Amino acid sequence: MRNTSGWKIPGALRRRRPYACRKRALLTCCRGCGGMCADLCCLALRLQAPMLSFGNESRFNRRLTASLPSKSVVAGLLCAAKGLHRGSHEEQTFLQMLASMPMLAVAVPRRLAAGGKGWVVPAGRTVDYHTVQGTRKAAGGIKDCHITLRHYLHDSAFGVFLTGPRNVLEEAAMAVKNPVWGLWIGRKCCIPSAPVFGGIFDSEAAALQDMLDGPLERYTHEREVDKFEDGNDSLPDQAESFNSAARRFAPRRVMRIRAKAHGGQHTEQTTGGDG
Repeated sequence: MRNTSGWKIPGALRRRRPYACRKRALLTCCRGCGGMCADLCCLALRLQAPMLSFGNESRFNRRLTASLPSKSVVAGLLCAAKGLHRGSHEEQTFLQMLASMPMLAVAVPRRLAAGGKGWVVPAGRTVDYHTVQGTRKAAGGIKDCHITLRHYLHDSAFGVFLTGPRNVLEEAAMAVKNPVWGLWIGRKCCIPSAPVFGGIFDSEAAALQDMLDGPLERYTHEREVDKFEDGNDSLPDQAESFNSAARRFAPRRVMRIRAKAHGGQHTEQTTGGDG
């Protein structure tokens, strides 16, 4: 079976090494403990849809999108899956735990094949002229007609990998597989076209080997870091509250790394920048 999706063929369709061998070879911890933290695991999510939006900033009536998944979008998706109400104590507790979990986001290019040749489909952007009228304010009353220009990505797919306490992530995984509320990727019109749940793994390394069709350096990716000097960008997407009347976000430091060329062909999923 030839795989041209960028994702690995699901485990049921390919041979796998025995579990003990994979566990022994791949155990490693995001905090550098050598895989000795038995209470840690990695949750893998697959973000793929006809349209996606990772809102990173809004200027006047422009709603831009980042080229890689924002942590606030992932947090919102998990809160919806768990059925956490906006501004609730349960939401605040979960967001505090999520803030301590480093996130790795990976762009997975779509690949097509025909006539014995294959190529990467460039990811693109779409701008929607959006109007809303007759909606209510959070504090009461009716809003005036609101016009926005909303940016979306298309022909895109991403992998998200969260490393943290096993009990928290296994509970989140169960919610993603059987969500309380609908799951979408950034906006309600961005309905997933592939299963969001990618798996629970003993380590990030094991998740990457299972999910990606090649080493990480072949993919453009963005890793959350602890120290400012270890990163090359700061993003205001660490959600602290989704309360409609008082949303709060904290900065998050990341290291963004572009894909390396492979076999004479650049494999980066290009979207023309972050807005």
